[in-house]
Amino acid sequence: MVIPGPQEPEKTYHPSDGLFTDAHVPDFDAYLAIYKKSTEEPEEFWADVAQEFYWKKPPSGPMLQYNFDVNKGNIYIKFMEGAKTNICYNVLDRNVHERNLGEKVAYYWEGNSPNHHQAITYNQLLRNVCRCANALKLLGVKKGDRVAIYLPMIPELVYTMLACALVSYKHAFAGFSSESLCERIMDAQCNILVTADGVYRGDKLINLKKIVSEALERCKESMASCVQKCVVVKHHAFRTNSDASNKLQTPWDESCDIWWDDLMDGVSDECEPEWVDSEDPLFILYTSGSTGKPKGVVHTVTGYMLYTSLTFKYVFDYHHDDVYWCTADIGWITGHSYITYGPLANGATSVLVRNIMQNIYLHKLVHFELVHAIFSITCPFFGVQPAILNEHGEELEGEAEGYLVFRKPWPGIMRGVYGNQERFESTYFRKFPGFYVTGDGCRRDKDGYYWITGRIDDMLNVSGHLLSTAEVEAALTEHPSVAEAAVVSRPHAVKGECLYCFVTLKDHKEFNRTLTEELKRKVREKIGPIATPDFIQNAPGLPKTRSGKIMRRVLRQIARNEKDLGDLSTLADPKVVEVLFSQRCEAAA
Repeated sequence: MVIPGPQEPEKTYHPSDGLFTDAHVPDFDAYLAIYKKSTEEPEEFWADVAQEFYWKKPPSGPMLQYNFDVNKGNIYIKFMEGAKTNICYNVLDRNVHERNLGEKVAYYWEGNSPNHHQAITYNQLLRNVCRCANALKLLGVKKGDRVAIYLPMIPELVYTMLACALVSYKHAFAGFSSESLCERIMDAQCNILVTADGVYRGDKLINLKKIVSEALERCKESMASCVQKCVVVKHHAFRTNSDASNKLQTPWDESCDIWWDDLMDGVSDECEPEWVDSEDPLFILYTSGSTGKPKGVVHTVTGYMLYTSLTFKYVFDYHHDDVYWCTADIGWITGHSYITYGPLANGATSVLVRNIMQNIYLHKLVHFELVHAIFSITCPFFGVQPAILNEHGEELEGEAEGYLVFRKPWPGIMRGVYGNQERFESTYFRKFPGFYVTGDGCRRDKDGYYWITGRIDDMLNVSGHLLSTAEVEAALTEHPSVAEAAVVSRPHAVKGECLYCFVTLKDHKEFNRTLTEELKRKVREKIGPIATPDFIQNAPGLPKTRSGKIMRRVLRQIARNEKDLGDLSTLADPKVVEVLFSQRCEAAA
């Protein structure tokens, strides 16, 4: 049984007439026609998409092969097996030499200060990528080696990513703290690290090199020192500001560290691509995961290239003269896909960083990206086949709410967890054999539209009733005293699970018994008696990542008084955790 949340009046928003004129998908019927071909004739559909790219060698088998059923053997996904290509060649060399886009701006880079900005053409981007690739070769990096990247949003970040792709190194993005950086370096066995001396976040100066040096020292203490060279970019903000540079006091190891400019000096700006197999790994992107132990998500060359290119074109309806900005950080999968690979595959002009209003004013932005690309809005993207299952693994038809799963892979789906096939299979495939389980809850409405209701971790089973924490949070925040709320589960001897709520109050509002009773009554009225919270705790702040995401794993552990919290390196303010532990509800102690 699913407890329905509060029903909002339906609103319909229609695009302006001008958007229809040149749209790649002008109306819903056009979408349905393309989607039907992608699911009923997938071989032909993806073969047509593949014609837009260069292949050193064509595929030798079917376009897509896979096994999603752990009972039938190892999970695997293979796309265009046997084909050989190079993603960097396709997104840079071809734009310059075949499409004549060399003088087109690939990126408008905007730094932390108004004085730090740069327009980078496709010609300049290609030359810098080739120089970086050649420089990495001089350091002894070989095909298949892993290069750790710990850089802020500066042009050198894009150069390094694409250089790794050009000569078949695997770029691995690191974490925030020295501890998390060390963990990721050791897990991926990186032998080169590329970083910067420092970076400004607003007015705050961050000494990146100090964090890196501490991480490498941790690696040595763990007897797992694999980084042979650390390449350090002198951040643009410090090249002309000696006072800021002096404040950094950059730690230096002559046996390991080398300045980026010194390494690039005199290096050729031409480099032949390394032709790689379709399913060769492209990059490893780390996420902390629900257990707190980092997991390296692996994406491969061809499927990722085709999928990011296609989603960028259709989801954002990109056209040649558009200027585009993705609000994500390149260190996230959204940034990988829609700052680097997707836009470049379409010959797009993008903006790197800075505040939204100034970007719109300076560059007359047409698109800025705020959504994911498995669904555009409420409908699945081409080739993506979602389903909704109940707790017993039974597929639900029509209006329904339950677990979001996928019957078949699409080309850009993750291929595994680096070095840990068992974790990959247990996390995404073991709960419902035959399906890829995202870990998200989902609701399909009467129109067939899909609505992501939150992580399944955020769903609670109270006395057999499935509750969405998002619905409870929405009810709590309707109270005029509440600024923010987060709800997690806590074991209950009778009900199985109960609701433990954290509420952040607005300024000058008092947390007391009267407020607690009002909040419980509000939830009962909006959702039902079954959703009445057992515990409501005052939370002056919530544990969030730097991107603003609430770390519910940490809140669950606080609710259960579990002190072993795992990896907290992505927390914006770790002190919040101590405060919340000290203010736990007495009845829950």
